Amino acid sequence: MGDDSEWLKLPIDQKCEHKVWKARLNGYEEALQLFNRITDEKSPEWGKYLGLIKKFVTESNAVAQLKGLEAALAYVENAHVAVKTAGDVVSGVVTKVFNQPKARAKELGTDICLMYIEMEKAEVVQDELLKGLDNKNPKIVVACIETLRKALSEFGSKIVTLKPVVKVLPKQFESREKAVRDEAKMLAVEIYKWIRDALKPSLQNINSVLLKELEEEWVKLPTSPPKQSRFLRSQQDLKAKFQQQQAQGEESGEEEEDTVAAVDPYELLEAVDILSKLPKDFYDKIEAKKWQERKEALEAVESLSKNPKLESGDYGDLVRALKKVVGKDANVMLVSMAAKCLAGLASGLRKKFGTYAGQVVPTILEKFKEKKLQVVQALQEAIDAIFLTTTLQSLSDDVLAVMDNKNPSIKQQASLFLARSFRHCTQATLPKSVLKPFCAALVKQVNDSAPEVRDAAFEALGTAMKVVGEKAVNPYLADLDKLKLDKIKECADKVELPGGKKGAGGGGAVEKKAASKAPPAAEAQTKSSAPPKKTSGAAPSKSAGPPKKGKPVSASSGKPKKNMESKDFTESELPVEVCEERAAEVLPASCLEQLDSANWKERLASMEEFQRAVETMDKVAMPCQALVKMLAKKPGWKETNFQVMQMKLHIVALIAQRGQFSKTSASIVLDGLVDKVGDIKCGGNAKEGMTAIGEACSLPWTAEQVVSLAFAQKNPKNQAETLNWLANAMKEFGFTGINVKGFINNVKTALGATNPAVRTAAITLLGVMYLYMGAPLRMFFEDEKPALLSQIDAAFEKMQGQSAPAPTRFTKKTGNEDECDTAEEQDEDVGGQDIMDLLPRTEISDKITSDLVSKIEDKNWKTRKEGLDEVAAIISEAKFITANIGELPLALKGRLSDSNKILVQQSLTILQQLASAMGTGLKQHVKTLGFPIITVLGDSKPNVRAAAMATLQAWVEQTGMKEWLEGEELSEELKKENPFLRQELLGWLADKLPTLRSAPGDLMGCVPNLYACLEDRNGDVRKKAQDALPTFMMHLGYDKMNKATGKLKTSSKDQVLAMLEKARAVMPAKPAPPAKTGGAKGPSETSRGASRSQAVSEDATDNKPEAKKVRGGVAAKKSATTKKPAAKGMKDDEDRSGPLFILIHNAKEQRIKEEKQLKILKWNFITPRDEYLEQLKTQMSTCFTKWLQDELFHLDFQRHVKAISVMIERLESESDATISCLDLILKWFTLRFFDTNTTVLMKVMEYLKLLFTMLDRENYHLTEYEANSFVPYLLLKVGESKDVVRKDVRAILSMLCKVYPASKVFPYLMDGTKSKNSKQRAECLEELGCLIEGYGMNVCQPAPAKSLKEIAGHIGDRDTSVRNAALNTVVAVYNVCGDQVYKLIGNLSDKDMSMLEERIKRSSARKTAAAPAKQSANERSPRDHSANPNGTFLRKSAQEEPNKLKLMYRTYRIQARQNAHHSESSHMPIPKEFQLDLDMIEMDQSRVNELPDLVQHKLDELLEPIVIPEPKMRTISPHLDDLHNSTASTINFVISQVASGDINTSIQALAQIDEVLWQENKAEVMSGHIDQFLIATIMQLRLINNTHMADDRLDKKVIFKLYSCILGNMLSLFSLESLAREASMGVLKDLIHGLITLILDSRVEDTEEGQQVIRSVNILVVKVLEKSDQTNIISALLVMLQDTMGPTAGSPMFSELVMKCLWRLIRHLPDTINSINLDRILFDVHNIMKAFPKEKLKQPNVTHRTLKTLLHTLCKLTGAKILDHFSMIENRNESELETYLRRAVKHSGNLFGSKSDRGNEKSGLHMEDGMPKAKVHDILSEIFKKIGSKENTKEGLTELYEYKQKCTDVDLEPFLKSTSPFFQSYVERGLRMIESEREGKPRIQNPAVTAQHAADNSLSSNDEDLKPAVYYERLKILRQRQGLENTRSIGGGDDEPQQRAAISSLLSSKPSVASSTDMLHSKLSQLKESRELHQQEHNTQPRSPSNAHIRSASPAANLGDLKKRLERIKNNRE
Repeated sequence: MGDDSEWLKLPIDQKCEHKVWKARLNGYEEALQLFNRITDEKSPEWGKYLGLIKKFVTESNAVAQLKGLEAALAYVENAHVAVKTAGDVVSGVVTKVFNQPKARAKELGTDICLMYIEMEKAEVVQDELLKGLDNKNPKIVVACIETLRKALSEFGSKIVTLKPVVKVLPKQFESREKAVRDEAKMLAVEIYKWIRDALKPSLQNINSVLLKELEEEWVKLPTSPPKQSRFLRSQQDLKAKFQQQQAQGEESGEEEEDTVAAVDPYELLEAVDILSKLPKDFYDKIEAKKWQERKEALEAVESLSKNPKLESGDYGDLVRALKKVVGKDANVMLVSMAAKCLAGLASGLRKKFGTYAGQVVPTILEKFKEKKLQVVQALQEAIDAIFLTTTLQSLSDDVLAVMDNKNPSIKQQASLFLARSFRHCTQATLPKSVLKPFCAALVKQVNDSAPEVRDAAFEALGTAMKVVGEKAVNPYLADLDKLKLDKIKECADKVELPGGKKGAGGGGAVEKKAASKAPPAAEAQTKSSAPPKKTSGAAPSKSAGPPKKGKPVSASSGKPKKNMESKDFTESELPVEVCEERAAEVLPASCLEQLDSANWKERLASMEEFQRAVETMDKVAMPCQALVKMLAKKPGWKETNFQVMQMKLHIVALIAQRGQFSKTSASIVLDGLVDKVGDIKCGGNAKEGMTAIGEACSLPWTAEQVVSLAFAQKNPKNQAETLNWLANAMKEFGFTGINVKGFINNVKTALGATNPAVRTAAITLLGVMYLYMGAPLRMFFEDEKPALLSQIDAAFEKMQGQSAPAPTRFTKKTGNEDECDTAEEQDEDVGGQDIMDLLPRTEISDKITSDLVSKIEDKNWKTRKEGLDEVAAIISEAKFITANIGELPLALKGRLSDSNKILVQQSLTILQQLASAMGTGLKQHVKTLGFPIITVLGDSKPNVRAAAMATLQAWVEQTGMKEWLEGEELSEELKKENPFLRQELLGWLADKLPTLRSAPGDLMGCVPNLYACLEDRNGDVRKKAQDALPTFMMHLGYDKMNKATGKLKTSSKDQVLAMLEKARAVMPAKPAPPAKTGGAKGPSETSRGASRSQAVSEDATDNKPEAKKVRGGVAAKKSATTKKPAAKGMKDDEDRSGPLFILIHNAKEQRIKEEKQLKILKWNFITPRDEYLEQLKTQMSTCFTKWLQDELFHLDFQRHVKAISVMIERLESESDATISCLDLILKWFTLRFFDTNTTVLMKVMEYLKLLFTMLDRENYHLTEYEANSFVPYLLLKVGESKDVVRKDVRAILSMLCKVYPASKVFPYLMDGTKSKNSKQRAECLEELGCLIEGYGMNVCQPAPAKSLKEIAGHIGDRDTSVRNAALNTVVAVYNVCGDQVYKLIGNLSDKDMSMLEERIKRSSARKTAAAPAKQSANERSPRDHSANPNGTFLRKSAQEEPNKLKLMYRTYRIQARQNAHHSESSHMPIPKEFQLDLDMIEMDQSRVNELPDLVQHKLDELLEPIVIPEPKMRTISPHLDDLHNSTASTINFVISQVASGDINTSIQALAQIDEVLWQENKAEVMSGHIDQFLIATIMQLRLINNTHMADDRLDKKVIFKLYSCILGNMLSLFSLESLAREASMGVLKDLIHGLITLILDSRVEDTEEGQQVIRSVNILVVKVLEKSDQTNIISALLVMLQDTMGPTAGSPMFSELVMKCLWRLIRHLPDTINSINLDRILFDVHNIMKAFPKEKLKQPNVTHRTLKTLLHTLCKLTGAKILDHFSMIENRNESELETYLRRAVKHSGNLFGSKSDRGNEKSGLHMEDGMPKAKVHDILSEIFKKIGSKENTKEGLTELYEYKQKCTDVDLEPFLKSTSPFFQSYVERGLRMIESEREGKPRIQNPAVTAQHAADNSLSSNDEDLKPAVYYERLKILRQRQGLENTRSIGGGDDEPQQRAAISSLLSSKPSVASSTDMLHSKLSQLKESRELHQQEHNTQPRSPSNAHIRSASPAANLGDLKKRLERIKNNRE
């Protein structure tokens, strides 16, 4: 008991988990009681047991498990959250309950499963039960099958998905366990109850005995369908209806049938893939010559095609092969087999076969010429099966094409095919646009000579009449006699529609008879739906001809019965005698007698009586035909008296207006009217008569008759006036139904008439037609003469921009308004026809030969391209083509997936051609060619995707969207996981779906793939899917899309549901809402009227309330049902006229109090949660009117906009109430700040501006409570990306300071500066600056120092705009309190402080200029300061500095001056509009405000003095030096930005330089700046390494971006050899050092981006080694090698990488030896050996071996000549270099070098070795004596040089040892000068100069590539550095000694390597000196005209000298 007492104290949930089974049992019992007690299904108590329910059912103790199951059932039944446990609990039931022996446990388990189904989790339960069928335990299998059976029995087949169940059923019949088989049998019986015979195909393969047993059971079942007995929670209304029906008794059988969902057996079958099972040699056999082989191939296909359901795939080749057999095979047995195969494919593929239907049907129809019954039957089966896969509309062109065939069998079978097809149609699928051409063709066949053709036509017409009703067909049968009409009706009565459907003409004869017997009943029905009007019951008994077509339609049409008269009243022509009799009944006798009197007065009197009689005559009794025949009686239309004639014509118009005027009557009078239309006196009356006839008989018919009659005459006046009348009539009646083809030829005739009036009238008519038809009208007249065509174009241009007028006249109706519907339908039929369909079209199928198709499919792409070119030419030549294009679709389809993208684009272009040429006939090719176009949208190339989208748009323009949305093809495309395809396709759908009235149900198939796109990895796909979501919802509805989420995973479902809710809020409005407010029927009728009266598109005619204005008469004649909702709407408007807000005293104070006491939530959140919305709703309910609150919290944003508009209107009138509710209003607006809809946001801003203006006017001040609820959220929008929103927010903030203290606004702005949004930080900082400027330092709360430190901290922000804003704000503080600002801001980094000081300096200059303005500003109060809402905006724009400098457009000086002008102009008013700053003009030497684009200048041509004549040089202004210096200063400025400490600035500068380097024509402007650019880059690399990489605050991605920019620039630079060779040795040394340091930086190497950077650096180093000047790069590496050997050497890796670079250069020495300055290289090696003498070098290290390898390679390549290159080494004895080289030359002299070198070397050695030392000593002594004497110095030096050349190893050391150092240097210098003179070397060998501007020999190596400007610039810089540029004239010969002296004085100085820093200073000093020099010369130029001549000549002199020296170098090198 002790243990019991322990667990008894535990709470219920813990008992349920206890280890003791008794405790758990007790817990389950208590839980059961608890669950039954809880009444709230959303109680939080349910959540405690959410994770325990599975344990309830999987309880291991059998006793406890029963209680657990009961508790679980109670939980599932009562808890709202139970649905989350469905999967786990049902899985537990299946595995742990269904295997229990106790029946009670199984029963409870089954109940739990069924309860979950009731809770909307049918799919989850069904999946778990189907998984249980695979369990090895037969008990579980039996229980699962039983549960499925019960679920189906209770919930029905709509809830339980039968397809997966039927799929697994055959497997259960094969079970060894009898219990399983028996239960499966019971399940099969239950399934059969619901779907009947649809189940049989799926069970055909089971055991025959079992199948027989099943069939016996099925027979016993009742015939009545079962009913759903248990309902889902969402079906409670259906449940109530069902219970009500049971209470009232059983309903009719029809309603019962509706409750059962029809199941297609096809859907229950598994698809079979037959393409893979085709014989491998099928396509060979099908082409075989032997018919037996072809038969074998067909038999294989026939057996495969018998599968009832086939897997989708590409059946194009198979269909083509079968089609070929049907069309061309001579063996009729094979033809029938192929037809059966096609039928099998069509049946198995269904809609998926529709793609191929258009290719096969023409062949089958043509093959109907075969008379063998076996073949005909097979063909019939095939074409019938194919029809079910497509639509009649898509096959219409093919069928109509054979209706005129000469072969009667083809015509007969085509008609029979139509008859069979019509049976499967309905009124909706057989619209008038499809029926009309078929009826016309069939009517023609009714008169055919062949009786079988006639009978087939009768059957087809009868079937059509049965399907759509007599009324729809009769208009097309007007020309048939009564006998034929009776035959058609007889056929209609015999037709039996499939499935027992009732046609629109169903009930036929009985109904007609009843209607004829009881006309009053019909009249009564008419009155119920329309105001009473006069009706004409039946025609007079005397009238002959067919009965009138006003027969009532059946009730199934859903419309009230029509009146007994149709739109067109027809009658047969009556004999004259009958007419006279009927006329005598209604006209006075005197009138008839005087009609043909000879006296015109009597005739006139007769006409007057005639008119009076007609005016008083009843419409029904008026015999129109008789009356007009009396008028035509002699003299008739030949009347000579114009008065009588006028009266006669007027009477015709009266009869047509007042009577039932038929086309027969019109035909009698139209000839006379047309004959008089050109008469001056009677023409007006004739036109009036024609217009009246147009109203009676329709304008299209009248116009066709009138025009044909007019042009049958030769009277040009009548022709012209007829055309004028027609033009006016079109405007009055509209263009609806006009048959353009009917009179277009007559218009062409008129255009070619000789009479100008006729031509003018024709052109006027065309202008009117252009209003309705547009550009396609011109296509009819393209063959006209150019002069006429220009007149037509002029008429069209006049009409452009005009819209067609609304019709004012309409075809006369009989008085029943409902007939408007019929008229509208007919109008839609005719008017909706595409204008393009009227054009004559060419059939090109005969040109699409098999050779052309094979050409398009050829393996060679060039042949394929030729084929496509031919197709394009064929289409282009034909212009307009029919839909029959042979085998072209499949051929083009293959090219859309071509590997050659050029051919893909060409194919797309052809498809665009096809669209414009084929028009609407394109619809039948959508499946074949349209969807492959969509597939191309997935191409990786943007240009291909763009072409595909353009093609798709062109196709959709012709086909409409319906064909694209039907079927599964679109869903399959969206299913492909191609991000490009998905985003393009979804974007296209998002554009197109909102334009549609309705979409096919197949669109639902795209929804699962749409949901998959919402979670796609690609962000663009997700965004497009979100955009498309509302458009899908618009057509499918929220409920369907919500239900579709059931199959998603839980995590995905939550996300998708959230997106659905958002989409629901922005879903485009449907047409339904206007119908609800305006009545169920009225607006739709009104909109139809509008659509009839205006030429609008199909998609725009849905809801047009404006139609009431157009046809007020129609709107006034609405039924009572229409008026009631309107009255209700008026009532709502009256309710809304009351006050918006309810003024409640102290309500606001109470709300403030409640918030302080924490009784309500404080308005403080990051994103608004539901509880805040509910709280606000509750608070607003007391003081807002209900309708306003409903609008404010509506999901549709448009309702928000309307509500705000009303609030704006009432703001002034309800100001007090607005203030009383101000806190709630502001809170609601804060919620809108979280919306993304710009429309709402702009409306909110508009209201807030007006609100704060009103508050200021009322002197109201915001409370802390109101401000705290509003201001922080307003500041969120100050960071909005849209400028217009930010501008409004700034305006509101400025107004806010008028109603709320600025010092209290300040802290909110300070909080805004902490935002992550950089725009928000910048704007808040700007606003802080404005407050400080306007209100002083007191505004800075809580303390100025604290605030300013935070503000100053933003100076170092990464974002430029934030930095600028922070600097501006601190400057504003400086303007207020001066230098005290430095104390307030605290410590700043050096960089930030320097930026601040610079900004303050700049502002101080502006401050002095703006003093008057500032003084006036200070005089204003702080309140006035903020009066301008845009003040902050103006201040920002004034002080905002440019972020970028456009390279090659402006110099830095000009930019700075413009900035100064801009800032001054914005701070102070300019006294004079065109005031000039003379000081600035004098200081600025530049004469142009803006330099031209440097890229366009050819500086090399301008600088070439030889090409450009002297006079031209004088006229150039500004001088070339000036222009060049300006360019250089621009480049210098951009290069200086490269080394900037700001990363963004550096990146921008690098981007500008990279843009120049990438363009070859621009890159040359960088020449002369390479060292400077490289130095700046090196400095930036050091800055990154030392500063940026160590700064943790910086994002490493930004640093690596900078690295990428630097390396990209370097790679671009070193790809251009001419620029790369300009890099000097010192700069290359620093560059290589920086790059190697970067490679070895572990911080870079550790990141993925860093590894990419290191790879780029490796590539760059190789480029530098290859492209740089080889002398400079080797020298740089040697100097670096020397540094690595010193005491400050770096890591071993560093020296190793340096040596690797040297080794690479050594390997390439054989290729580069001729371009290397060996003197310089040996000098560097000498320095290394000197620094590290022999003792150290002998140590065995890699450096030693590297130097030895270098020297050895040089010896190998140059031989003994290497010893002549010691000119730069002053004292060779300081190192072992010379000794080593001599030894190397001696030992290897015979091994390498040229033969001549070896000969010379041998002779030299032999001479020295064979000569005694004494003699050598004597010779040298003599030479040195000569050198020592003044007279023979030169001779002695020459002899010494020549002797050294002969004896290379001669030792001069003994002779020089005893001499003075001066003499030694003199000798060395003399030898060098002789050497340079003989070899053409430059006499200056200054290492510093070489380091600065590349070695002179490098100049010689590429002097042909470099331009004279480069040489001139370099020489100029050299002369400036040596002080030689100060003289005015450079070309004089007197300066040569001075130059030599200056140069020779440098020879004694020790060579040194220039560092990059020194060179940067040098560059800057050069720039400064050159500018000063130019300024001096510019100032002196006007005084000395000769200076210009001298200056202009100097470049030529310098260039000439330079070219001579370079030529010498080149010759010596060669």
